Amino acid sequence: MLLRIAHLAGLQLFVSCCRAFACHSMESSPDFSLPGDYLLGGMFPLHSGCLQVRHRPEVTLCDRPGTFNDHGYHLFQAMRLAVEEINNSTALLPNVTLGYQLYDVCSDSANVYATLRVLSLQGPHHIKLQGDLLQYSPKVLAVIGTDNTNQAATTAALLSPFLVPLLLQQIQKVNFLLHGDTVMFNDNGNPLSSYNIIAWDWNGPKWTFTVVGSSTWSPVQLDINETKIQWHGKDNQVPKSVCSSDCLEGHQRVVMGFHHCCFECVPCKAGTFLNTSDLYRCQPCGKEEWAPDGSQTCFPRTVVFLAWHEHTSWVLLAANTLLLLLLLGTAGLFAWHLDTPVVRSAGGRLCFLMLGSLAAGSGSLYGFFGEPKWPACLLRQVLFALGFTIFLSCLTVRSFQLVIIFKFSTKVPTFYHAWVQNHGAGLFVMISSAAQLLICLTWLVVWTPLPTREYQRFPQLVVLECTEANSLGFILAFLYNGLLSVSAFACSYVGKDLPENYNEAKCVTFSLLFNFVSWIAFFTTASVYDGKYLPAVNMLAVLSSLSSGFGGYFLPKCYVILCRPDLNSTEHFQASIQDYTRRRSST
Repeated sequence: MLLRIAHLAGLQLFVSCCRAFACHSMESSPDFSLPGDYLLGGMFPLHSGCLQVRHRPEVTLCDRPGTFNDHGYHLFQAMRLAVEEINNSTALLPNVTLGYQLYDVCSDSANVYATLRVLSLQGPHHIKLQGDLLQYSPKVLAVIGTDNTNQAATTAALLSPFLVPLLLQQIQKVNFLLHGDTVMFNDNGNPLSSYNIIAWDWNGPKWTFTVVGSSTWSPVQLDINETKIQWHGKDNQVPKSVCSSDCLEGHQRVVMGFHHCCFECVPCKAGTFLNTSDLYRCQPCGKEEWAPDGSQTCFPRTVVFLAWHEHTSWVLLAANTLLLLLLLGTAGLFAWHLDTPVVRSAGGRLCFLMLGSLAAGSGSLYGFFGEPKWPACLLRQVLFALGFTIFLSCLTVRSFQLVIIFKFSTKVPTFYHAWVQNHGAGLFVMISSAAQLLICLTWLVVWTPLPTREYQRFPQLVVLECTEANSLGFILAFLYNGLLSVSAFACSYVGKDLPENYNEAKCVTFSLLFNFVSWIAFFTTASVYDGKYLPAVNMLAVLSSLSSGFGGYFLPKCYVILCRPDLNSTEHFQASIQDYTRRRSST
């Protein structure tokens, strides 16, 4: 592989050399060459390049009138002087004479031409195409130049395959006196000489040099007398020479190009911060921390949950406690009037099961307050779902029983007697509640509600919550109760023409409609809001369902017992039944 690369490189250089030699010629001069045992190459821009706009590559002749370059000429003479000083010294390279071959590199084409000349062989002045470049011996040992970055990159790319160096390998051993100053180099080839720092001052057509400081290497010291420096700005202000200004706090440096001093300032994104130890990369905050855009530090996240002492909690606690007191009072009232027609028509002892189920659902609401714990997460939704299922099952079977008694007892007597003898009402409540219990147990086992710390929704908050609202078990339990609600509504609607004292269609319809609206509002809110008050919205939906069930079914009966005792009599109920019988007979 290396052999092929070498052949290709040699071929390219051979073609380039042929073109350069065909298009470019330079007259030899005693000032440009010096014979010696070892030759050094020098490339200096003695003339300025052509500044006109070009539409295609061209070969530029260097010796054009009016293009002489003073700076390049100074470098040219400096190399000649250095070689002559070495040759005249008896201590530097004894018994060795250095020579040089100097070239004017006024343009890119001249630079390529000069590079190919120094790579050519001694005799035939051409580059020999061969596979082993280690055995190749060009006419020069090393090349000095050029002073232009672009040209130096081109020269280095052409010289590197031939192992030609910008310095001699023995330069680390150099140590001599030049005009009273010691000249030596470190391991990297950098000079260790002392320097004077000189300011070049122009004043009209004249100019002068002023020593403004010095640099020494033993000891390492840099001294600058700033008062001697004359700046051209207003009031001798020091001009700024930076590619990019410092970034604001919390803004990282995004490097543009190859130099670290040239960058754009980009604010750190939310959740990251800029550490002063690394100005080029924003670092992420910890899991329990947050940071706004353009931050230099991270802040602790605020842990939020529905605490007991919040005003929202007080309102919900008061409403729930009031509901519990009403349920307890209603149970006492119904127990006191258990044998009255109103209580018997409402279901008799079945009413206590309904009130107890509503009380169990109400008790589950206390698990929504405070920091979520495992027992509260495990029971609060399950207790409500199961309690409300028992209430809806009782409501459904009570409405169904009234329809059977008044409409189908004479038409389908066999079914009616089987329902009564087999305790159909109690059996239905047991089976319906067992089905919901099975759903809840599956929910607890498969999609176990657990306390969790939520980090994604709010960058500055840690929301403590339970995972039940995101599980399939919650959806199944809710849908089952929805199915029971539809069943209760259907049974009460079928009995809308029953006797007035037994007609519960309006109250049940209101109760179930309010239940549906409350849960629709909850799910709508949950789809657009997911903050720390979502449990409060959930509580409000539960409280609305329980209150609507209690208010729609029990409050009218409490009103009759307390405020209209005349309607709570056997005579009134019998009159109502007789009126219903007459109406059915007439139709």
